[in-house]
Amino acid sequence: MPELVLNNFSHYTHLTYANSRVVSTLVKNIAIFRGVILFCLLNLLAATATAQLQRIANTSLTLPVQPPQFGYTIVNEFPSVTLNQPVCIASPPQETNRLFILEKGGNIVVITNLANPTRTVFMSLTVVTDSESGLLGLAFHPGYATNGLFYVFSSRTLTTSQGSGLHQCISRFQVTATNANVALPSTEQILIQQIDAAPNHNGGDLHFGADGYLYASVGDGGAQYNGSLNAQVITNNYFSGILRIDVDKRRGNFPPNPHPANSTNYFIPADNPFVGVTSFNGHTFNASNVRTEFFSIGYRNPWRFSIDPVAGTIYVGDVGQDLYEEVDVITNGANCGWAYYEGLHLAKPLYPSQSTILTNPPPGLVFPIQEYPHSGTANFQGNAVIGGVVYRGSRLSQLYGDYIFSDNGSGSVWMLKYNGTNSTPFQFLTTCSGPSAFGVDPRNGDVLICQLNNNQIGRLDYTSTSNGVALPPTLAATGAFSDLTNLVPNAGIVPYDVNVPFWSDNAIKSRWFSVPNTSLNLTFNPNGNWLSPTGAIWIKHFELELTNGDATSRKRIETRFIVRNTNGIYGVTYRWDSLTNATLVPEGGLDESFVINNGGILHTQVWHYPSRVECTVCHNQAAGYILGLNTAQLNRNHTYGSLTTNQISALSAAGYFSAPVTNDPTTLLALATATNTSATLEFRARSFLAANCSQCHQPGGPSQRATWDARITTPTSKTGLINGVPVNNLGNTANLIITPQSPAASVLLSRISARDLGQLPSIQMPPLDSIVVDAQDVQLVTDWINSLPLNGRVDVPLFNFFHLNGNRFIFTGTNGWPGQNYAVLTSSNLMLPLNQWHPIFTNPFDPGGKFSFTNPLTPGQLQLFYLLQLQ
Repeated sequence: MPELVLNNFSHYTHLTYANSRVVSTLVKNIAIFRGVILFCLLNLLAATATAQLQRIANTSLTLPVQPPQFGYTIVNEFPSVTLNQPVCIASPPQETNRLFILEKGGNIVVITNLANPTRTVFMSLTVVTDSESGLLGLAFHPGYATNGLFYVFSSRTLTTSQGSGLHQCISRFQVTATNANVALPSTEQILIQQIDAAPNHNGGDLHFGADGYLYASVGDGGAQYNGSLNAQVITNNYFSGILRIDVDKRRGNFPPNPHPANSTNYFIPADNPFVGVTSFNGHTFNASNVRTEFFSIGYRNPWRFSIDPVAGTIYVGDVGQDLYEEVDVITNGANCGWAYYEGLHLAKPLYPSQSTILTNPPPGLVFPIQEYPHSGTANFQGNAVIGGVVYRGSRLSQLYGDYIFSDNGSGSVWMLKYNGTNSTPFQFLTTCSGPSAFGVDPRNGDVLICQLNNNQIGRLDYTSTSNGVALPPTLAATGAFSDLTNLVPNAGIVPYDVNVPFWSDNAIKSRWFSVPNTSLNLTFNPNGNWLSPTGAIWIKHFELELTNGDATSRKRIETRFIVRNTNGIYGVTYRWDSLTNATLVPEGGLDESFVINNGGILHTQVWHYPSRVECTVCHNQAAGYILGLNTAQLNRNHTYGSLTTNQISALSAAGYFSAPVTNDPTTLLALATATNTSATLEFRARSFLAANCSQCHQPGGPSQRATWDARITTPTSKTGLINGVPVNNLGNTANLIITPQSPAASVLLSRISARDLGQLPSIQMPPLDSIVVDAQDVQLVTDWINSLPLNGRVDVPLFNFFHLNGNRFIFTGTNGWPGQNYAVLTSSNLMLPLNQWHPIFTNPFDPGGKFSFTNPLTPGQLQLFYLLQLQ
């Protein structure tokens, strides 16, 4: 029998075979991630008898597949407050009880104590009010709470080196140190003051982006049909675009190119799209002549734009010429086409006699996601789009994530859905009176609208009537339980368990689901989300121990329902108000306090009953709508009556899947809890992140700006976790998502350790519901971070056993990532390029991260190199 001499280095596996004897080996570990291995699945064998779980139809559940739909109306938000031509709504970051309104004539009005509002003039400027000019835009610095800085867009009569007359100005001001409701014009610092030949088409909106830069919209100068020839010009003045500037003069950015209208009071972000550009639209020029402030160009009058605080998407309402209005979604460098296009239409055929309309459009223009005509049906026409906001409030779940916008001429208020690629045709909601701008109530995210015709701030709200079947008012009326005292579910409602529960502030949870129609099925997926049919219902019940560790102190808190429908899902919850029944929680959710005895120390725990909007945030499309409905969570045992068996096998045998599941459960992934020490430290930490974060942190998830993937099927090297750059570094550029051996510099750990809901900004993750730190899993993630090597590399697959069987070598190893594919390549020459190595085997790592393969060897084969390549 040959003898193996194994030397584990970090290079290729090198087997020297001579006279039937292996004399040396050399191992190269190519991968850069830590594997998950050496854990035992909870389910070694699936029980073959599943007779005690039988699928039957459910006829008792009464929740409608579609929730009732309410109509919309506009109500006067501040009937006791007098305003004059409101054109902008803003509020400082981290504040929830003040609202600032711009009056076109020159006043910045602050509304204090929003529940009992009072009008105070914050600051006044002398402005030009002709046509569309006036006091137009307001944005508060992200650090306003400490620096008191805010920025204003105004139309002023000035004398500058450009000449005398109307100028469009972007200026910085500061609040007084002694009165938070007063600012002085004398604190003004000019950033840009552009002379303007006409009082219209000014743009005038201001917003800070998530990147901390100030964005400003500017129109094409006012002359009709691009009469001033300002469109598609980046080397002249500040017209027809969205500007982006750095008011903090950050390191790495640089001053603007000199121009009579600008100043040295800001820098240009280094990644602005026209930095260093020497040609554009067929024209060449010196880069020093470019207005590098431009972030996006090609607008006629971008009167109002907004930035979705969740997705970061920038929406622009661009006022059209004579025929079409448009809504654009833009990114860095977007050219939205004016004056080559109006909306989706070439402009020259629309206005053939106008010599200033542009022809021969360049490639790469960004077209609007929606347009509407000046002459259309009653509720789908207008003549001056004013832009809008994405609804991220808590009261109107029907609109969550939708873009709400309007038109100054028609007064129609619409919504549209945009998923990052496509938008749905916009829908009419209601009308308002001369809308000029949108804003957001800082208390709850409600949509507010400036109305010029009645000088009111309107709030978008539901009407009192609805269409569709009403929601059951009580838990008893849902038909879920035949015995509420003992929580006995009705026929066709099946209990289930998950491997790693979502953290819910020490709550004890029970779960059931139902697919009432037995002709509809779940679709199994060994690695991704399972699919569920319309009409399926999931139920989760929550209880708290009022004395920790004392089961007799358990109190029923709430019972939640998720209903699958053609639009995705909707969720409702019922608050237990007696021992035998619970009442439907209002759509906006609510909070309740409980006194908890923790080892003799009493403290108050606030329990949050989620709003219906919050249900849709986590139960999103990327997550498959139903959290936990996947193999890694459900691959475990469950007791059905007297029989304990694997859940997946039981559901398959009972006919819940569209096709029988033939996979052996021992070959499938199963998440591991923090205390399951048979699993590796990394796999337990990754299981926690998969259960609590993956619903948002994955490709296509709501956290589109986030840079890491929490799915358990993604190898750690590909998640973006280790040494990943966070979107929010918490004020320290040295912080990373996970910094090996440095918990203090790991943003992920800081955010899962924080409990700061209600504070602005909140860094807590997950960002909903919880007020109690998950101490056990925080320690788990801390231990994992401390175990990581300083160079950021994590353990890699190892060839760790060789066995010669006749003339075949059998290789086995560990530390792969479960489910990731690998290939084994061979070569007789170590120096050959990788593409000349010969693949002999491809397979995925098993659920334990192990691998094995065999390969024949012949006595004449003096040297053979093996390489493990990750797919």
